[in-house]
Amino acid sequence: MKKESNQNTLMDTIKSLKAVLWDMDGVIVDTFDWHYSAWQQTFDELAQPFDMETFRKTFGMNNRLILNTVFGRELEEDFIQQVSDRKEALFRQVIKGSAELLPGVADWLERFEHMRGRQAVASSAPQANIDALLDELGIRGYFQAEAAGATLRGKPDPAVFLLAAQLLGVEPVNCLVIEDSIAGVEAAHRAGMKCVAVLTTNPAEKLAEADVIVKDLTLLDEETLEMLFAG
Repeated sequence: MKKESNQNTLMDTIKSLKAVLWDMDGVIVDTFDWHYSAWQQTFDELAQPFDMETFRKTFGMNNRLILNTVFGRELEEDFIQQVSDRKEALFRQVIKGSAELLPGVADWLERFEHMRGRQAVASSAPQANIDALLDELGIRGYFQAEAAGATLRGKPDPAVFLLAAQLLGVEPVNCLVIEDSIAGVEAAHRAGMKCVAVLTTNPAEKLAEADVIVKDLTLLDEETLEMLFAG
C-alpha cells in the first residue's frame, strides 16, 4: 500500500506525463539475435548479401525500409510482403518458449499502471509479431493500445508514435517513449515526445540524442521522470 501511495504522489508531481509508449524489440524483450537469424536465413534463400553491420543500421525500421535499404532500391509491394511473411514466420517459430522480459520492464509496467498512466506498444513490427510476443510474455493487460508500424511510414518517421498517442487520446507532448534504436530515438523526437533509451542494441554514443540513456530499466529512477516532466 505504501508503494502505491508513493507512486500516486509521483504521478501528481509529473502532471504532464500521461502516457508511456513502449517499443517492443530491444526494449520489452531482447529479440536482436532472433531477428538477425530470421533475416539471415531469409536473405540466404534469396542469395542476397546481408551482414551484422547492415542489420544494426536497419534495426528498428519496418520491413519495407529494411528491404529497400538492403536491396538498394524501391521494391514492389508484393515482393516486400512475400519476403516479410517468410521472415516473420521464421521469427515467430524461434520465439516460442524463449521470450523473457528485459531487466526492469516488469517493474516499470507495474509502476506506470499504479501511477494511472496509459501505456501502449508502439513497434515497427507486424501486428502478428506483437500479438505473439505479448501473449508469450503474458503482459497484454498492461496496454490500452497497440500501434503496429509495419504498414506505416517507418521509423525514423514518427507515424507509429503519433498513432499510439492518438489511440490513447493523449497529446504527443505528454508522452514518454522508451526505445533502443537510433531510428526510434529520432522518431520520438520528431513526434515531439521525450525519449528514454536503453542500451540493449546500441552503445550510448549512438543514442546520444535521447533525453535519458540507461543501461537497462532497472537504472531508470523516478527523479529522472520528474526532471523530464515536472511542470
